[in-house]
Amino acid sequence: MDIDLASATVADLGAAYRSGDLSPVDVVEHCLARIDERDGEINAWITVLGDPAVAAAREAERALAGGDDRGPLHGIPVALKDNVDTAGVETTCASRILRGNTPVADADVAVRLREAGAILLGKTNLLEFAYGIVHPDFGQCNNPLDTGRTSGGSSSGSCAAVADGMVPLAVGTDTGGSIRVPAAYCGVAGLKPTYDLVSRRGVFPLSWSLDHVGPIAKTAADASALLRALVGDRPQTAPERPVDGDSLRGLRMAVVREHLGDDIRPGVRAAFDHALAHLEGAEATLVEASVTSLQYADDALFPIFGPEAVAVHDEWMRSRPEDYAPMTRTQLELGLLVPATDYVRAQRYRSLLRSEFEAVFGVADAVVSPTVAWVAPAEDPAIAGDEGAIEARRTGPYNLTGHPAVSVSCGAAEDGLPAGLQFAGPWMSDLRLLDVAAAYEEVRS
Repeated sequence: MDIDLASATVADLGAAYRSGDLSPVDVVEHCLARIDERDGEINAWITVLGDPAVAAAREAERALAGGDDRGPLHGIPVALKDNVDTAGVETTCASRILRGNTPVADADVAVRLREAGAILLGKTNLLEFAYGIVHPDFGQCNNPLDTGRTSGGSSSGSCAAVADGMVPLAVGTDTGGSIRVPAAYCGVAGLKPTYDLVSRRGVFPLSWSLDHVGPIAKTAADASALLRALVGDRPQTAPERPVDGDSLRGLRMAVVREHLGDDIRPGVRAAFDHALAHLEGAEATLVEASVTSLQYADDALFPIFGPEAVAVHDEWMRSRPEDYAPMTRTQLELGLLVPATDYVRAQRYRSLLRSEFEAVFGVADAVVSPTVAWVAPAEDPAIAGDEGAIEARRTGPYNLTGHPAVSVSCGAAEDGLPAGLQFAGPWMSDLRLLDVAAAYEEVRS
């Protein structure tokens, strides 16, 4: 059967499985054929689990036929960023240092996906150790919409694979925007959840106080289905809302003055303005807001993740420095130069920034902004650089505060490439936030 993964949602696939019109084997074989056809140009995958995925699909088909239904993700292929441990399957973090590293246990998120009946299709490419630089052994993951450009980082392969129809769902990690930035560049949906909502056990750390694990999908509704599986039975307080255009009526959307600025390219600003018009057309109310301490956010990220990354990599920096990509090593070395007082000040600043955003969420249901100031560039900027700071300017603040934030596409900008629209919300409002994003996608379509 010819499967159009570009338009088939998780709900579509699940309904077809249960009606007998489609088999998980059909979908997995289609995904594998698409990878074989396209990945030589895109480079989204590090490990593809062909035969094991087909075997898992056959088991899912038998289980569903026998009435053993594990829920919406049963039989749905999923990709994991290759910094997520998988028992018996190499986990490289796209670094020479971890070549041959085969974990003996699954990360918590892998356990939950297997329990939900999802099929692990493989492990996706990323920037080395999720630190913003391509290791030459693994190469850049190219944007499926324009292979002369990057798909963004660090969850490069996860977003590219979903955008190109190689897999319906993927898991990424986000320390300063590493789910939302490539989601914006590739035109897909990506959520950075509330801090620590999704377990990080078994996920290789970059910066433990800023790292988040989250879902990537073609739509916000599909991301919601994946988030529910990733969270499992962990407590959550996000309210349920219907996913339709009416769910935007009466919502207050804050446009934070400091999230705008001259760095935003004209095409991205035009797409953002059109998105605001769509929200108003759906009877959402736009309110102006200010978060004055955002002016310091660019300078707060590196003093935190720089030293925390050094603490993770200290032994390898001493024993195997030549095995890092040169710029990864340089960025790690810069972390050694951060004074302890700067780290402490940056951590204290996070509390101030969080309190200012909480004040905004006291008068608004969500904050809406561009995700990134520009469309996909030719290559990823270095994190510890001016362009890297600008790239994360609207995403990084929510890593500092821990609030959930999701990026969805809001139409074409420069060169016909997609711009990202970011919604952020109060702590533990993840499901509601995804419903808001899904409702926006509906009114925009």
